[in-house]
Amino acid sequence: MPVTVITEPGDERLADYRALTDVELRTRWEPPHGLFIAEGELVLRRALRAGYRPRSYLVDEKRVDQLGDLIETAPVYAAGQAVLEQATGFHVHRGVLASFHRRPLPELDTVLANAKRLAVLEDVNNHTNVGAIFRGAAALGVDAVLLSPTCADPLYRRSVRVSMGEVFAVPYATLTPWPRGLQKVQDAGFTVIAMTPAADAVPLQKLTATQRQKAALLLGAEGPGITEGAQLASDVRVAIPMRKGVDSLNVAAAAAVAFWELGREDD
Repeated sequence: MPVTVITEPGDERLADYRALTDVELRTRWEPPHGLFIAEGELVLRRALRAGYRPRSYLVDEKRVDQLGDLIETAPVYAAGQAVLEQATGFHVHRGVLASFHRRPLPELDTVLANAKRLAVLEDVNNHTNVGAIFRGAAALGVDAVLLSPTCADPLYRRSVRVSMGEVFAVPYATLTPWPRGLQKVQDAGFTVIAMTPAADAVPLQKLTATQRQKAALLLGAEGPGITEGAQLASDVRVAIPMRKGVDSLNVAAAAAVAFWELGREDD
């Protein structure tokens, strides 16, 4: 299909891409319209391979050839950097954006039935951390992610970008009610392992073989950590031993350490 050149940032055909740095506006726009934005050729191709259907592409007019075979899959809008920046709110240095249709989330029972190891996120509302956790999950043997209702959207542009598109590869579902829904995870045979820097928590490496067998690692937000109610609903509390007076790690870094530890005997 032909490439359409856009010369005005207010053109309605760019509605999906407007004000991409405004988190509140994007939260009101994207899920209700059933869309998400992918940034960069690598990420958008991963979205396509995962089966997401494109709505349109927005590309720097100097990089139209970058899309190659993708030009035939959805409408392509091309514009100069000035128009791109005014429409999106930032310098589109990767040269290409894509708007995709969302898909319905899998049923919780299906996710639980097909997983051996889970990450469970409570109130993790930083999009960068969510994306990094998904990337770590994909790399380190975590089969799925469960989200409390107040977690950030894994398909928000920053989450997708930080994950390098791995949010498309790791199944996820929302766990409700929270935290009582953790009982559903336990009923499926998982041990819910809450990560906390508390002094009385079990060192991560001291988990038993039974606790590791079907592990659901529960992670909380930066600062407040896991709520008391979620900790009480867990089976065991664990900590990563710290040195030199450091009390904790960033949640995404802590997740990566724990994912590796839980999976180190897989091979």
